Amino acid sequence: MTQFPPGRPTHCAIDHAALCWNLQQIRAKVGARVRILSMVKANAYGHGAAAAAKTLLAAGGDELGVATVDEGIELRQSGIGAPILVVAGVYADQLEQFFAHSLTPVIYDLSSLTELEAAVKKRGTTLNVHLKIDTGMGRLGLRASEIESWLPQLNALRAIKIDGVFSHFSTAESVDGDYTRNQLETFTGVVTRLRATGMTALFHFANSAATITQPAAYFDMVRPGIMLYGAYPSPAMAQQIALKPVLSWLTKIIQLKKVPAGTSISYGQTFITKRESLIATLPVGYADGYLRVLSNRAEALVRGQRAPVAGRVCMDLTMLDVTDIREVQQGDEVVLLGRQDRAEISADEMAVWANTISYEIFTSIGARVPRIHNNS
Repeated sequence: MTQFPPGRPTHCAIDHAALCWNLQQIRAKVGARVRILSMVKANAYGHGAAAAAKTLLAAGGDELGVATVDEGIELRQSGIGAPILVVAGVYADQLEQFFAHSLTPVIYDLSSLTELEAAVKKRGTTLNVHLKIDTGMGRLGLRASEIESWLPQLNALRAIKIDGVFSHFSTAESVDGDYTRNQLETFTGVVTRLRATGMTALFHFANSAATITQPAAYFDMVRPGIMLYGAYPSPAMAQQIALKPVLSWLTKIIQLKKVPAGTSISYGQTFITKRESLIATLPVGYADGYLRVLSNRAEALVRGQRAPVAGRVCMDLTMLDVTDIREVQQGDEVVLLGRQDRAEISADEMAVWANTISYEIFTSIGARVPRIHNNS
């Protein structure tokens, strides 16, 4: 029986045994030599950054990746001492925070590199950074094709130490196809050129998809993200590695109401009962991250059966049509994401209903939904 927190029962249960399992599957795939940088940005994809990071490091992870300085500071304040890479870059007015909390910034353009070199030199110290290369993502990074123009500036650095060099695949759900192969070939050329200068940095490229399917992209380190949390970049990858979902999203029925045929449920009269119906109200809504687009599309699990969302998802409440579920009672557990008996609703399935991806499903679950950490 699920243990619910006191008060409003809506919460996420985080299974740290599953998190350990997923990290261990990655380690088995990449081997002992390749480092694992676990991406815990965006509150560990909605799973709770500090708690997840500690489990991932204890399970054999080597480093952590976050998006912002604040995310890195949060991890340091929780007592984590492992290397932390801040992938979204560094701003000049944040420099002292990088030093104060031993965070490693990413540099992606020459102007930032020049500005940072001067600031660190003025401070009379050095700073390790990772350099981002644009091999075809078209987002941040020094263009790989222009390496001969920016390489002399790297060689002239004194205060800035290039501790890592990396790129990013433009296709997160797959790493097949000519474009991906071209990106990998381009980055391999950059690695060869930089190593020829004597650079001993960590080179890394593989996201979750490449970690699963492309050993040639491992280099010195991999950067798994979504796969740590038990979701696959694409369904076909489930045949190549066995992952376990980490997050379950649960709530309870707070009211059951029998209504006649022709009754309008929720805002806008988008759901009108066609028969005498039993409607269950749940204490969860779009303010919790249960997206409004799920209105009249999604299903939830009640007594091991699927019940459709009835009407529009409200800010704080959602209704289900539980007419066909026998013996349903007020107070029954409802699973929005996860397993109940033999039934399961995955983040991928919810993403289809919401016309999005599992990443957004996880990261949209709001801060007011408590995370209950189990097996940690």
